[in-house]
Amino acid sequence: MLAFDADAPVASLDAAQHDVFMPDCVASVQSSRRILIVLHQEQSTPGRIGRLLRERGYALDIRRPRFGDPLPRTLAGHEAAIVFGGPMSANDSDDYIRREIDWIGVPLAEDKPFLGICLGAQMMARHLGRRVYRHPEGRVEIGYHPIRPTDHAHGVCGELFPRHVYHWHREGFDLPAGADLLASGDHFEVQACRYGANAYGLQFHPEVTYAMMCRWTTRAQDHGPEPGAHPRHAHLEGWFLHDACVARWTDAFLTCWLAGGQKKAAPLEPAPLRLPELVAAD
Repeated sequence: MLAFDADAPVASLDAAQHDVFMPDCVASVQSSRRILIVLHQEQSTPGRIGRLLRERGYALDIRRPRFGDPLPRTLAGHEAAIVFGGPMSANDSDDYIRREIDWIGVPLAEDKPFLGICLGAQMMARHLGRRVYRHPEGRVEIGYHPIRPTDHAHGVCGELFPRHVYHWHREGFDLPAGADLLASGDHFEVQACRYGANAYGLQFHPEVTYAMMCRWTTRAQDHGPEPGAHPRHAHLEGWFLHDACVARWTDAFLTCWLAGGQKKAAPLEPAPLRLPELVAAD
């Protein structure tokens, strides 16, 4: 049986030691409503999603199992859980990877809202017995790529499901048995899915802000030779073209997801283009 710590007070410690946006995180800890945030790199942040949750009054209980933070035995003290992405693979043999995959059974068994983003979605698929795989032709998705929402996507929230989203992955995953496919792609079939009423997996990155994208594309190695990896300028240009729709959908999705159900509303038109979030670097 895995040993998880239900009450470890990591949110304020994590903010002080790892998160450059310490004032927001520390202030949010005063809330009695907590969201478990699982990150995989020392300097990672929850980006736009973290900001939207703090604006709603949630405390962000940030944990990094890769660096020794425990995961809770139960989510009785949390409203929801989000597992973000990272450069590692859900197929890796590291102990913390296997523990995280096993731990996903906690929110699923307790029917708590769960969101897996990129690696987090692949971990959910692995927990549910499905394959995580590399493209047979070596293709990747790095930058903005088109996706196709399915009929199931229209009932998720009152915003149009985005059709161009930001990716950074070399692996995909098969649809878990019993899950609804929300969006598909040309090279990696499963782009978004829902398992049960409250568990979602997204292969793309709705949390990415303009500032995050600038950092990712500056620090990354040259991905030019890989088919499906766009040059840096295309990433930044894509933000101006596509992020307004992604931002509106993410805001509406979080509201419906945290409510624990689906809001069946008529789709709305995408918002006008916005200036980049140059200062608010989540």
